Amino acid sequence: MSATPSRPPAPALSVLDLVPVRSDQGSTQALRATEALAATADALGYRRYWLAEHHNMPSVAATNPPVLAAMVAGATERIRVGSGGVMLPNHAPLVVAEQFALLEAAFPGRIDLGIGRAPGTDPVTSWALRSGGGGVEADAVERFPDHVDAVLAMMSPQGVPLRLAEGEHVLRATPRATSVPTVWLLGSSDYSARLAASRGLPYVFAHHFSGRGTAQALALYRETYRPSPEHPLPRTFLTVNAVVAPTAEEARALALPNLHAMVALRTGQPLRAQPLVEEAEAAPLAPQHEALAQEMLGRWVVGAPEEAARTIARLADTFGVEEVMVHPVAGATAGTPADRAPAREETLRLLAEALR
Repeated sequence: MSATPSRPPAPALSVLDLVPVRSDQGSTQALRATEALAATADALGYRRYWLAEHHNMPSVAATNPPVLAAMVAGATERIRVGSGGVMLPNHAPLVVAEQFALLEAAFPGRIDLGIGRAPGTDPVTSWALRSGGGGVEADAVERFPDHVDAVLAMMSPQGVPLRLAEGEHVLRATPRATSVPTVWLLGSSDYSARLAASRGLPYVFAHHFSGRGTAQALALYRETYRPSPEHPLPRTFLTVNAVVAPTAEEARALALPNLHAMVALRTGQPLRAQPLVEEAEAAPLAPQHEALAQEMLGRWVVGAPEEAARTIARLADTFGVEEVMVHPVAGATAGTPADRAPAREETLRLLAEALR
């Protein structure tokens, strides 16, 4: 009789949500499904629940992280809620600081502000966000480090002084801040790793999206980290796409809709709402895209509970983290209630149970 493979200590679990929109849903139903998913994560003891920022994508309803964070925080009791992340070059720093300072005032001790530098959309929509209304500087990407500093300062109780001709004017995101959100820098290259280390901020590498360079980015962050009063030690965790089902066969089938959507995104195909499992099975990928699909799938955690739990624990051990943020990418079958995502909820439930 062969022994069951041992696994390292179980990491804490968190959730990343892009608020997917399926072909059988409108945005309203997708948002209701996210509320139910967040309640599931809260009840299961997940540590935090982050919401992404993406624009002009029919398969994603996560366009506005602070609004979504308010919705999720109001629908849960204890889980930390935040952005994963706000794409700062799309927004004026004061607006971001005010939004998340207000969230912290409403839900003290539960708010995270994850900040990214990428556009989170196509070039045309990026232009509309940054320049179309005249509200964001054209060089916002180049000034990203300055804008990060501005957000941090404006959320602090001291605020940030502006020296004007008539004297000094202090900007504060809230009139009397008694606590501030935890700020994290996010990235898929070493740029944000260096910046986070230099500012003494927590950092997360987008392993779920890139899958390459994770070890190098985390090593660079840890080796060059400059302690800050709030964060004397470097803080990081790992993000992974995951589908967990009672059997590996079921998990592979449930992974197909998101896999097809990601292949379409990476190969420049028209973007549509996420297909149902049956729709994905009826429209197999083009042969020239199979290699890309398998490469992406190889970085995901897809399987039965014990297998998935071992993989998650092994990844946490390999990258030296005590927390893993799961992006549950399980699709839905025909007949699924439009306002729920049962397979996504089951991914969280089965994984939490298997890691206990």
